[in-house]
Order: sequence, then structure tokens, then C-alpha cells
Amino acid sequence: MGFKDLFNDFLNRKPTDGEMVPAVELESDRFVEQDQEIFSRVENRRKYQEGFYRFLKHPVRVMMEEPYTVLFVSVPAALLLFIGGFVSVVTSYGIGALFTTTMIDDFFVFALLIAIVPLALLDFKEAWRISSVEASLPNFFRDVAGMNDSGMTLPHAIHIVSEGEYGALTPHIRKLDTEMSWGVPFVEAIRRFGKAVKTPLAERSVDLIAHASSAGGDVSEVLRAAAHDAYEFFNLQSERKNGMMIYMIIILMSFFVFLFVIGVLSGTFLTTMAEAGEAVAASGSSSAQSFMGNVDLFLYNRIFSHSALIQGLFSGLAAGIMGEGRVVAGLKYSAIMVFIAWIAFRFII
Repeated sequence: MGFKDLFNDFLNRKPTDGEMVPAVELESDRFVEQDQEIFSRVENRRKYQEGFYRFLKHPVRVMMEEPYTVLFVSVPAALLLFIGGFVSVVTSYGIGALFTTTMIDDFFVFALLIAIVPLALLDFKEAWRISSVEASLPNFFRDVAGMNDSGMTLPHAIHIVSEGEYGALTPHIRKLDTEMSWGVPFVEAIRRFGKAVKTPLAERSVDLIAHASSAGGDVSEVLRAAAHDAYEFFNLQSERKNGMMIYMIIILMSFFVFLFVIGVLSGTFLTTMAEAGEAVAASGSSSAQSFMGNVDLFLYNRIFSHSALIQGLFSGLAAGIMGEGRVVAGLKYSAIMVFIAWIAFRFII
């Protein structure tokens, strides 16, 4: 047995009956237990600050910050509604009700809306926040650079700027001011600022400022260059969105034209054909009956309803891609058009 084994055996040795435990050993054990408890709490806190555990602890906050996480709730809820509706229709009216009624179609539409509407709303809110942040970012950099040029220190300049109003960027600027007032270096504070804002333009600008400042450049010039870059980037995005707006309108209008044509076709031509077929069937003419007596108006309307729902869903996604460059951005248009198509075929056509 080596010296290390003897030493460990001495530390782990339990006192025999009647033998007193040294006070130093008791104090050491107490400190070890406290350290283990502290490490355990830190580990639990870290575990609940990321991943699925964070979603379980703060579901609303996580869904507001990361809209895609709402699918963990909306998709299971939609599946439960659709499966429950399917089982209810089959048990109440039989399997034939799936083909002779539109009840299962209604359950499908509402399940689809439950699945996509929460994501569409949260994505719209996040897109508005990003737009507000990126619109205010050039003004923030430019104001700080101007005050720093006038002789103010950088922490003082940021403190003065934090008292202004910069939309969704204001809370992050005030947090940056607080960190710098605590003595956090500018480069580290601005990097934390970029991570907290979490927009592509902010991360790009912050990375530019941090690298230039670390290299020993003039902070005012760096901020002014970042402001100019952010302004040009935001303008290019706005011009692209405005330029594609006409194509997005064309896609949306084509859906309503499609819906109007189907409504006219169903309300005039097919209705007339069905009535004529019934009249011929009543007259007993076998040749004319074989030609006109097979018009199933319900079947055709149901097929048209399905085509309108599909058209509305994918037209909205195409509008999102063309208008904002993201498929998810089109979910709000898809939800609106799917709902309009359902209303049209249930209460109008």
C-alpha cells in the first residue's frame, strides 16, 4: 500500500467507539457537504436554463423568445382535436359519415388552424420586434458616437442615450448601461448586448464593433461605420420587401379569383346541371338520363372545397417567401385564407 492509499484510508477512517472525532475533520466534512450542495444547485439551475427543461419551467417565456417551440403545444393539441373528432364522427354516425358529410373536414380545418395560428402570431410578433430593433440600431450607434466625439466618456454617453426611446431596443440599451456602470469592459458588454438582442443585423454590427475596438481603433469612428452599415442593410431589406410586395398581392388576389370562379361554377353551372339531371330522371328518358343524371353536387362542392383549402394554404406560404423571404412568415396569410375558404364553402357556396 502506497503513501496515497494510506492517506486516503486515514481520511476515510471512521472513529471507533469511544474515540473522539477531531474538530478539524468535522469542519472539513461540513465544508465538503456545503460545496456539494452548492454545486448541485448550480447544476440544477444550469439544466433549467437551456433545452427542454427550460421550456418546462418557463414555457410562455421560451415561446415568446423562440416561436418554433410553440409547436410542442399546438401540434399535439391539433392532433388530439382531429383524432377526437374522427372517433366521434365514426362512433356517432358510422364510417359512411366520412363520405356523406363534411364534419371530418371541419375538424381537419380547425385542427390545422390550431396548429399554425399560434406559430403565425408569435412569428409575426418576433418579426415586428426584429424590424423595430434593426430600425433603431443605426440611430443608437450614431448617437453614442456623436456624444463620444463631444468629449463624453463612453459609459457616460451610453448612460445619456439609454434615457431616450429606441423602440424594442430600449431595454437592451439600459441593460448595456447598467453593465458598463458596474465596470464591465466595453467590448465584453457590447458582445453581451448583441447576444441579448439576437437579430442578424445586431450580431453583425456588434461583431464589427468588438473586433475593431479590440484592435485599438477609434471607438467613435467604429460606431459611426457600424451605424452606416446597419442603415444600408436595413434599407436594402426594406427595398426588397417593397419591391416584392406587388408579387405578394398578386398571389393573394389569385386565391380570391380562384375562390370566385369556383363559387360561380358551383352556383350556376353545376347547380343547373344537377337540376336538369333530376328533371330528366323524373321524365324517364333513359338516353338523356345517362348523360345528365350523374351530377353529384355535394361531391363536386367537396372537391372544390378541398382544392380551395389547399390553394389557400400553399398560396400563403408562397406569399411569405416572396414578401419576407421566409416560409413561416406566410403562415399568417395561410391561416386567413384557409379560414375564408372554409367560411365560403360552409355558409355561402
